[in-house]
Amino acid sequence: MSSAPEANSTPDVNTARIGRQKAVSRQPGAPEAPKPKQSLAARIAARAGGGVMRVFLILVALFWLMPTIGLLLSSLRGPQDIAATGWWKIFTAPSELTFDNYQRLLDNSTITGSLVSTIMITVPSTVLVVVIGSLAGYAFAWMEFPGRDWWFLLVVGLLVVPVQVALIPVSELFGTIGIFETTLGVVLFHTAFGLPFAIFLLRNFFAEIPRELLEAARLDGAGEIRLFTRVVMPLGGPAIASLGIFQFLWVWNDMLVALIFADSESPPITVALQQQVRQFGNNIDVLAPGAFVSMVIPLAVFFAFQRQFVSGVMAGAVK
Repeated sequence: MSSAPEANSTPDVNTARIGRQKAVSRQPGAPEAPKPKQSLAARIAARAGGGVMRVFLILVALFWLMPTIGLLLSSLRGPQDIAATGWWKIFTAPSELTFDNYQRLLDNSTITGSLVSTIMITVPSTVLVVVIGSLAGYAFAWMEFPGRDWWFLLVVGLLVVPVQVALIPVSELFGTIGIFETTLGVVLFHTAFGLPFAIFLLRNFFAEIPRELLEAARLDGAGEIRLFTRVVMPLGGPAIASLGIFQFLWVWNDMLVALIFADSESPPITVALQQQVRQFGNNIDVLAPGAFVSMVIPLAVFFAFQRQFVSGVMAGAVK
């Protein structure tokens, strides 16, 4: 009857050995274990979390944002003030602030029409890349079909094809089928060149989903469509959001493809601003607010999906 308490009260051998080692190390005069020597990089990294480094990073961020701040303040000054002094003068003369430039921007049909054209190009290009890339990424990750690995190698090979190589042949193709200098042509071009990266990114992300989870869903009667919409898409939300942000920023800020394939009567904002500079070199009261508006919209999209973007970027860091 007393054997059970005695068994429970007997200490583990390893625990006793560790306790004796700690007791010996606490004895006066006992030699201390040598501490591992830190490298110079490790010591710098250990001290980088202090207040000095934080102040330095804040100063770097302010320096990085200075052109944006200067563009914003310039867009709030009149054309005569812009021609006379720099944008920093506004700190000593705040009365120069005015919203007349934005009123002129709204009255400029070329700029407002270009913003609409940019939205009509960017939104479909982003949606098509995300939808088609998600379907293809799921197929390459979890579906069996003939030549799957070879097709995926072909997709990876398309990543290294530069846009400039395809400008002339695609222009001839679009001219033959009648979609050159149309919104549809620009959307198709951006979609075609955005798909290889989208498929490569989403395929690698979807492949990290546990197979047991998908098998359990199949045992519950889920088909491929329901498996994709109910299991894979929710789990792949961060990667899809990251892809959407990348594609949106790339298409919105593009000028080369828009300059060649877009309609010259309703160009995107990047081409419209370039034409304003070429035709009216001193039209800064329209250029400054137009450039700031064209920059604010993608920034708003980025900050709206910032959490999903960070989760998508860090998704493969910790498994």
